[in-house]
Amino acid sequence: MEGLGINLGYLLVQIIAFIVIYVLMTRFLYDPLSNVLRNRRTRIEKALEDSAVAANARRDAESEAEKIKAEARTEAARIVEEARGRGEDLAKSVQADAQKDAEQIRADARARAGEERDRQLADLRGQVVSIAVAMSQRLIGATLDEQRQQALVSDFFAKVPADARSLSGHVEVVSAMPLSDDEKKTVQQEVGSSDIAYSVDPSILGGLILRSQDHVVDGSVRSNLTELAGRLR
Repeated sequence: MEGLGINLGYLLVQIIAFIVIYVLMTRFLYDPLSNVLRNRRTRIEKALEDSAVAANARRDAESEAEKIKAEARTEAARIVEEARGRGEDLAKSVQADAQKDAEQIRADARARAGEERDRQLADLRGQVVSIAVAMSQRLIGATLDEQRQQALVSDFFAKVPADARSLSGHVEVVSAMPLSDDEKKTVQQEVGSSDIAYSVDPSILGGLILRSQDHVVDGSVRSNLTELAGRLR
């Protein structure tokens, strides 16, 4: 070794020194640094994993939020549609009620007008009777008692045609003037039906028109005058 210029003692000292330095550096520098790097890598990996989990959670939250918003929009649309439907139903109901009320008002007005017309005709009947009696007295030159007067008037306004005595079921009786209770009773007895409705039509002038479900008997003065006019042509 000495021939090669190598000092064995010095070499051993250097080897020992290198080993000591290596051991010291490994123990006090490399291992702590490796641990620090390893821990840092672990923290970074954990942070990346947490970030990925957070990103997935965010995507899931956004997806769930979109789903909730879509459901909310659908529910809102359904509620609006139901409200619109209820509004339309309410409007139709209000309109129907208004039409019903209007029809009722018109019906009541017609009924009141009919009642007023019948009342006026009933008042007019007395005047017609007086005029007719006066004319008959002038024509025949005789005075008629009250009973005879009433009989003539009742015969003119409430005489039941012979063909009407066989009617059955519901019967409508049309007269030119409102009939008295006694006249209605007589009409019912002669017709023979218990289901009779009375109405007034001044245009028939006098007499009665009787209608059943399948038959019409026209005993009005208007009909007689029309028939007479046809014969005279």
